[in-house]
Amino acid sequence: MVENQGGEPDDGAAEVLDRPLPEGVRRRVIALTSEGFGSLTVNELPAQLRQYARFTPSRRLRFAGNAMASALEAEPLFRQRIGERLKEAQPELAGALEAGTPPPAADPLDVAAAAYVLRPAGWVKLVAAAGEEAQRAESERADEETRAELEQLRAELAAAREQTRAETERLRGELESAKKESESLQRKLRSAQSDIRRGEAALRKARTEHEAQRAEAQAAQSAADSEARRLKSRLAEAESALEASRKAVREGRSIEDMRVRLLLDTLLESAQGLRRELALPPVDVRPADTVDAVEPGRMSPKDIAARALSEADPAILDQLLALPQAHLVVDGYNVTKTGYPTMPLEKQRLRLLGGLSALAAQSGAEVTCVFDGAELAAPVLLAPPRGVRVLFSKPGVTADELIRQLVRAEPPGRPVTVVSTDREVADGVAKAGARPVPSVMLLKRLSR
Repeated sequence: MVENQGGEPDDGAAEVLDRPLPEGVRRRVIALTSEGFGSLTVNELPAQLRQYARFTPSRRLRFAGNAMASALEAEPLFRQRIGERLKEAQPELAGALEAGTPPPAADPLDVAAAAYVLRPAGWVKLVAAAGEEAQRAESERADEETRAELEQLRAELAAAREQTRAETERLRGELESAKKESESLQRKLRSAQSDIRRGEAALRKARTEHEAQRAEAQAAQSAADSEARRLKSRLAEAESALEASRKAVREGRSIEDMRVRLLLDTLLESAQGLRRELALPPVDVRPADTVDAVEPGRMSPKDIAARALSEADPAILDQLLALPQAHLVVDGYNVTKTGYPTMPLEKQRLRLLGGLSALAAQSGAEVTCVFDGAELAAPVLLAPPRGVRVLFSKPGVTADELIRQLVRAEPPGRPVTVVSTDREVADGVAKAGARPVPSVMLLKRLSR
């Protein structure tokens, strides 16, 4: 190879490629350049390649491939130095190319890459021929791979068809089995739904019966509780009577003596009062005078009925309180909630007790006012007014029960008047011998 006057080799610059290097040839050229790169010093390398001087061959191929190809094309001196390293490494291939007779057994890519680096006469034809040969070989290899792939795909398609046919048969069998199983499950479902409906009907019936039994049990429990409260009240009354009897025995007198004495005083005072009021002369009654008849000038029963007082006339209450040893028992809250229900309980009590105190002073009768202890939010600090006994029922005892206890404690024959609009209280005290009057009568009497 002859160098020109500038010291650069004359590498047949007149010959140039009219197309880019085939890719296979380009890779071989870069590989040859990388092999010769390592034997050059840093000063022998082009400026753009010096940064890769310390790279390993594999890293140079990865990171400096494009830079080496560009330098090889643009730097004839660098290409000459790489060509010299190629001659040293492959002298036979280089000599054959210089002689214009490339070895027929050599790889066309190696021949084209060496011709591109050494650039002997006719190197462009060698590169083009090698590119065509490589392309033809690549095409044949691609065709071979395509045929092999096609055969493989045909075999896979046949296998897939066979598998699909077998899978179809299997799925058809499974579908028939699933249909049969579905029909069986549907029959079982219908049977289960029927059982569920029957069970729900039985459950509703059982719930209804249970509710009825529970209602009966609650009613029985309520009745038992009411009876227990009544028995407790009677037991408390009995215990109170027993305690009073014991106390009377300890004091040397009995309750019966007290009741008899009180009744006797009542009868005596009644007889004396009646005698004074009527100014009765000594007894001169004859048997004929006892025969009931209407005498001339006297009032008939019809005339007497016409002069009777109305049931709510407060004059009746005055007449009852005027009786000897009269005892007035007042259902406190029944009266206050009838007369002035909007007032607070404390003010209701004070207003009623004030009126009862004046009534007791006017009539001289014994007055007892009973309040329900369940209405109390706290203990009552109350100073009873003069002439009025104030009682609150104990826990578990109503004011109605306490009123009945007071009436039963009185001896038969004593005039006892109970003021209450409660029909149950009125009926109970009437059976015990007391005279019930409505709360309206007392309210009218106190408002006079």
